[in-house]
Amino acid sequence: MNALKKILLSLLIFGSISSMMSSCANIIPPSGGPRDSLPPRLLFAVPRDSALNTAPRLITMNFDEYVTLQNINENLIVSPTIPNMPQVDARLRIVTVRIKDSLDPNTTYSINFGTALRDINESNILKDFRYVFSTGKTIDNYSYSGKVFLAEKGKTDSTLIVILHKNLHDSAIVKERPRYYTRINGKGEFQFTNLSAGSYRVYVLPNDYTKKYDDSTKLFAFRSDTLLVSDTTGSDTLYAYQEFKEKPKPVKQPVVLDKSGKEDKRLRYISSLEGAQQDLLSSLKLDFKKPIRLADSAKIVLTDSNYRPLSGYKLILDTTNTVLSISYPWKEQQYFRLLLPKESITDTTGTTLPKTDTLRFSTKRESDYGSIQLRFSRLNLSRNPVLQFFQSDNLVESVPLNSFELTRKLFRQGSYEMRILYDTNKNGIWDPGSFGKVKKQPEVVQLIGKPLNVKANWDNEVRIEL
Repeated sequence: MNALKKILLSLLIFGSISSMMSSCANIIPPSGGPRDSLPPRLLFAVPRDSALNTAPRLITMNFDEYVTLQNINENLIVSPTIPNMPQVDARLRIVTVRIKDSLDPNTTYSINFGTALRDINESNILKDFRYVFSTGKTIDNYSYSGKVFLAEKGKTDSTLIVILHKNLHDSAIVKERPRYYTRINGKGEFQFTNLSAGSYRVYVLPNDYTKKYDDSTKLFAFRSDTLLVSDTTGSDTLYAYQEFKEKPKPVKQPVVLDKSGKEDKRLRYISSLEGAQQDLLSSLKLDFKKPIRLADSAKIVLTDSNYRPLSGYKLILDTTNTVLSISYPWKEQQYFRLLLPKESITDTTGTTLPKTDTLRFSTKRESDYGSIQLRFSRLNLSRNPVLQFFQSDNLVESVPLNSFELTRKLFRQGSYEMRILYDTNKNGIWDPGSFGKVKKQPEVVQLIGKPLNVKANWDNEVRIEL
């Protein structure tokens, strides 16, 4: 019996030791708690926030956790503007701002950090943190807000800024530093706070170094009337435009070599055919790398598959003399030949096609296309609306709207961005504004938020709420 007790006691001790070893082998580290998702919080500042009768050279801000600054020069906005940007530093929990310039008397200043100020551990941003003080007896609290859209696209651009000038002359935006400016958010919205009462001119520009309208290729917007900042200041919608587009830099064409390794100077082209198929809704285009002339257009012949010449087609050379279009009322699943004799086309040096060429192609089927029926609500026909279809920001087609419905039996399949151009002068294209002697606001384009997805061999019916 004593032997049995000893055995049982040994097993109990062994089991206890094994359990302890197992527990030791699976040690679980203590949890760090939930992730910090809160931005830093200002505890106090010297001078205090919203202090009066102060013109500090050094501002010290103390936060509740360690902070850092990212892209401070791009983010910091001092309003009203001062000649030199302050020196801003962060160390542990303290942010210091050193002001190098003299400040105007009886003026409310705000320092906006944008998205620069964040905590060190989790990079939680203290977005649009503002520190305010006044060199006078009161804090100005007037505000002004609104939206900015790109007039030609109906979209927003958060790289732009809104500018206020106290000088009401047109020359101010060309020659002077702005009195106030603020950023535009991703929704196109802007907000000024702590403004002083009075009259201002309002402009929109890219946020570059000059902040001046010194180049008419810059995006630009202006408020037609003077803005009066007071207790009853409303909001505005401004439309930015480029009065003149930047000229594209010429693209140097790669040198094509022949079999002997010499430069191939022969006249060549690329056709718009898709797999030897012609689109039913557009012209056949031949795109040449050099300007051309039609030496003998009568020799360029469109025929059927049996080489019988057809009538009713037109040859059109574009303004750059590099694209030759063959226009014809195409029907589905027909077969064609385009005869291009060697001497019928030359470039400006007299170089001809390498040889007489024949393009063989057929037209697509109607089932390769979809039909569309678009119904518009709240469309103001008195504003001369034009429906624009875009793909990859390239204009595909413009259709003047004379009713609340647009129907097409054939429409190319694909996804389209749609915009409504309000065509003031009825010329069918978007026209920019002008800030010259005669001031003119740009024509406005409204973006339709939902794209049009056209399926082949499908009736695509869409209701569009404007």
